[in-house]
Amino acid sequence: MLTVREWEQIRRAFYIEGKNINEIARETGRAWRTVKKMVESEEPPRYTKRQKQKAHKLGPYQKRIRQLLAQNKTLPRKQRWTSPTILLEIQKDGYTGAASTVRHFVAQVRKEQKAAVRQKTQVFLPLEFDPGTDAQVDWGEGTVIMNGKQVTAQLFLMKLSYSRRTFIMAFPSQKQESFWLGHVKAFEFFGGVPQRISYDNLKTAVQTVLKGKKRIEQEAFYHFRGVYLFQSHFCTPGAGHEKGLVEHSVGYYRRRFLVPLPEVESYAELNDYLLERCLAEDERQVQGQPATIGEMWQKEKTALRALPTHPFDCCQTVPVRLNRYSQVQVETNRYSVPTDKGQLQMMAKLYPFTVKVYATGESEPVAVHDRCYDKEQEIIDPHHYLPLIRQNPGAFLHAKPVRRWREQWAAVYEQLLAQLQQKWPDGRGVREFVQILYLHRQHSAEELTAAIEKTIVHRCTHLDGVKLWLTQLNQPDPTFSAVDLGHNHQLQGIGQQPLQLAMYDSLVGGHS
Repeated sequence: MLTVREWEQIRRAFYIEGKNINEIARETGRAWRTVKKMVESEEPPRYTKRQKQKAHKLGPYQKRIRQLLAQNKTLPRKQRWTSPTILLEIQKDGYTGAASTVRHFVAQVRKEQKAAVRQKTQVFLPLEFDPGTDAQVDWGEGTVIMNGKQVTAQLFLMKLSYSRRTFIMAFPSQKQESFWLGHVKAFEFFGGVPQRISYDNLKTAVQTVLKGKKRIEQEAFYHFRGVYLFQSHFCTPGAGHEKGLVEHSVGYYRRRFLVPLPEVESYAELNDYLLERCLAEDERQVQGQPATIGEMWQKEKTALRALPTHPFDCCQTVPVRLNRYSQVQVETNRYSVPTDKGQLQMMAKLYPFTVKVYATGESEPVAVHDRCYDKEQEIIDPHHYLPLIRQNPGAFLHAKPVRRWREQWAAVYEQLLAQLQQKWPDGRGVREFVQILYLHRQHSAEELTAAIEKTIVHRCTHLDGVKLWLTQLNQPDPTFSAVDLGHNHQLQGIGQQPLQLAMYDSLVGGHS
């Protein structure tokens, strides 16, 4: 069979170079009739099978194989007919051919089935929304470099269906409190609340999926909706096209915002970056839309429901019990509590990025920690143990909170401790140092570090010296206003007259 390239060369030789069919046949080694056919044909040669080859051994069993493969639509996924099981089945009926013949025919039938499915591709109605009526929510994942490590962040997306304005926020997990905070920040970003929001059947919102569109929602989600007064719409399971706007946006914004991988120090920095990119999208005009995203949002903003006076408290509240090390357990991790404020029964609020611990009946937390998503970890704030260390300074060197603190405190702390131990080697130096550390209860680490640096420079390394410098550093420099002597003529010129050194002789018994 001639190739397309040979067909092109034969036609070029005849029509462009002016050669006759006999010359071309001699040069190419092709038959005269073949060359004549190629010259006359305006289409390149195509391979056509003259007649279908007969499968002499498999032929009587092809219908049976098609019937078995058709049954797979109704069988469990892991218990369907495969090439080996079909081979055994038709061998019972007398098939004596090769197993490879069965495999090839099964592969051919499966291709035909897939092609038939593609031909029946479902079509969808184009949708159009009025301003403020609808929004769509979805979760996605994105990889970033955080503190030098590759981290998979969970991305919350909400898109307004009319203006296509999109809000994205990153979280360590897809827990319920993250789900709520994503909504709250999105509503603030949009300047209001849409009338309806569409979701997948995610566990943070749906407790039970019933027949049709009916759902039993989570009790906490009812509470959340009661604050912001929007309607929820849950898609049919497996029908992501029902919220196609946000479904396709996950990949779009991941490629647009997270390539190359952003390098950040924290989730706060990552979310600042994502917010900046979301705001920049206001200048973009979506294909098919009459104006830019920002211009259409300005029109939609007036149709959004107003935000509540107080935002929803996006946390889970759980009771916790204080252990003998002044720690409470939240999930699998233990968080420290000030030793002089702990109670046996306490309450913890779990926010996406923080954990707050409350004493019974108190409105202000006694401890606030960054939330840890690892397992079996101790999250210790050394300041919480200062009252206990002050009572037991002998445990200073081996106390776990102090040992962890020493790994990160400023070098001047070690320098001060060394000088105090050298001055008072009998243990008083450590006790004095513990008293200085206790000043963290009233002063920030920056203030205390600056005061310690001053005491070392001025060689007053003791508790009173640190307190003195804390007072000096916190007092503003005095300012004095100029004195007007214009109305006292006798005082004019004071401070400008020439010095008379002889006057100083009177102070030592001399005479002027």
